[in-house]
Amino acid sequence: MGKVILTWVLLLMLACCAGFTGGSEVGLCYGRAGDDLPTPDKVAQLVKSVSVKKIRIYDSNVQVLQAFANTSIELMIGIPNSDLLAFSQYQSTADTWVTNNVLPYYPATMITYVTVGAEVTESTINVSSLVVPAMKNVHTALKKAGLDTKIKVSSTHALSILSRSFPPSAGALDSKYAFFLKPLLEFLGETKSPFMVNVYPYYAYRDNPHQVSLDYALFKPNDGVIDPNTGFVYTNMFDAQIDALFFALEALNFRSLGVMITETGWPSKGGRKESAATPDNAATYNANLVRHVINNTGTPSRPGQEIDTYIFAIFNENRKPGVESERNWGLFYPDETKVYNVDISGTGLPSLAAGGNLTSVDGATWCIASSNANESDLQKALDWACGSGSVDCSPVQPGQPCYQPDNLASHASYVFNSYYQNNGHSSVACNFGGTGNITTNNPKVAHPTQPALLPRLL
Repeated sequence: MGKVILTWVLLLMLACCAGFTGGSEVGLCYGRAGDDLPTPDKVAQLVKSVSVKKIRIYDSNVQVLQAFANTSIELMIGIPNSDLLAFSQYQSTADTWVTNNVLPYYPATMITYVTVGAEVTESTINVSSLVVPAMKNVHTALKKAGLDTKIKVSSTHALSILSRSFPPSAGALDSKYAFFLKPLLEFLGETKSPFMVNVYPYYAYRDNPHQVSLDYALFKPNDGVIDPNTGFVYTNMFDAQIDALFFALEALNFRSLGVMITETGWPSKGGRKESAATPDNAATYNANLVRHVINNTGTPSRPGQEIDTYIFAIFNENRKPGVESERNWGLFYPDETKVYNVDISGTGLPSLAAGGNLTSVDGATWCIASSNANESDLQKALDWACGSGSVDCSPVQPGQPCYQPDNLASHASYVFNSYYQNNGHSSVACNFGGTGNITTNNPKVAHPTQPALLPRLL
């Protein structure tokens, strides 16, 4: 009877806390380097069908702007590197661009960001010095239109803008780019715009498979990597790369600057030397990424930090140059069928249905504290999860929404499940020295009037 009561308490506690998990948002990159892609209006309907609320495009194509009108989907538009010279030299160019490419469509088309240039340090043409003047002119044009607080201006960067990224605490921006990075960072701080960066653990693994674990790159359970300077344990490459940027910005006194991931993803097909580019790996990376982002997990140095993230890309694009993987980053084929199955919206997460019943998704599993575990072992496992395991344990602290019931088993169950859901739902991720137990059926919580299904905390 005691075990039944304990299980009831644990499940009820998890159910009650499910509604308090906020999160950053996941968007999609809409590249159009293909000669067989659907029309923009069909793409808008496809995006709506998968419940994604943010899209990034790389220009200000009129057909795309029109297609996303009245869809409630936020749009990030861009000014390509090839146009930066005119935008940097003439305010009139920026004014005309806003008049022609923003005002006729906003607010029906929910434009929220303008990216001025893309990965300029990787560009074959030397345009780095043009970025900040162009950004300022675009911002001024938006201000004239009364939109400077509604539409933010930034520029996207490759992670190679860092001269050091390991350990993360030693992250540093490359000094050879200081001539434009310093005024860029000052502009972002003044306008409260995010620093935008593209993060690709795939390349880190592909180029260094003997130094980088595939599990580490895919957010799967692994031994983790310890930063010797901070003691932070990194269980995935994504967090390590972002923290390297956070530390680099902090070193230049820009700690309060927000960061947005404007591209990340994993290819589903590659050439002879790209064995990790498979549908299974792509599905694993993107599924785990979505869980990680929408849980508002943050990073070891910035727990709970909101970091909006855009997955590259909606479609495979057959006109992209380079190795085979370059044409196979899409979630969909041009005929709108899925390349692989993955929920990128977060809508597969449980939610409160009408009448207050908690609903779940089919095939859900949970990790709770074993009723056979002794308190000493359970406490050690809880301490590990909140420390080396990088679980955000703040919800079970006094005064927080998941503090009650105030007992070790309940707190451990919340923390164990959080780790389990964010680390691939594997048996290893619910071991905790034998103190964790996987619940494979949808457990029901006894209720005086009606049953409630325990939701999976993704």
